[in-house]
Amino acid sequence: MQKKYIPWLDPESLEFPDVETAWQEPNGILAAGGDLSTPRLVNAYCHGIFPWYNEGEPILWWSPEPRCVLIPSALKISKSLKKTLNKKLFKVTYNRCFDDVISACAEPREELSKNESGTWISTEMRQAYNNLNQTGYAHSVECWQDNVLVGGLYGLAIGKVFFGESMFSRVNDASKVAFAELCQQLIQKDFKLIDGQVYSPHLKTLGFELMPRAEFITLLNRLTKNRTLARL
Repeated sequence: MQKKYIPWLDPESLEFPDVETAWQEPNGILAAGGDLSTPRLVNAYCHGIFPWYNEGEPILWWSPEPRCVLIPSALKISKSLKKTLNKKLFKVTYNRCFDDVISACAEPREELSKNESGTWISTEMRQAYNNLNQTGYAHSVECWQDNVLVGGLYGLAIGKVFFGESMFSRVNDASKVAFAELCQQLIQKDFKLIDGQVYSPHLKTLGFELMPRAEFITLLNRLTKNRTLARL
């Protein structure tokens, strides 16, 4: 059997292989190497690619088939979440404490982790996304109760697409409230799509659906054409 090799990125170039060359198994692995510089990350996301790897290992880049996405107006709000929203138990803010949010998301949580080690947000990843926040590409949504941070999420906003990365919750429904408020904000800002990357039962409950990668890339090309910064 012929061995397959993961393409190694040229450190002098921001270019990636065509996403159609990504492996079927593991689903979506496309390339390795490179760095987590802001230009490379922005270029990656605009081409439907994201980093995901264990600390101490080479950076791995992925573009799974199909893609898990949500149109902001299609958010599903359960009866229990609707009750929570109506009670107004939480205060939601944006970009108040990005590093606290990403640190909380990095805490091992077996049921939400992307791999078996319990977390995939390394120190290097945290710094890279803090850099993205400082340049205006990455954003956090914070959920507060009695002035205590109890939930939230973070991701990138480029053009008319929000690329979700991770969320956390220390109080029941806190992260869902943050996400529901984000969806309303995105609707107001005329965002067209939320990228959830990889399918999970949790995302399905929120209304995320699977989209063929080719269709997703076509949408990205149109919605992130100018790579404009979006203020949340």
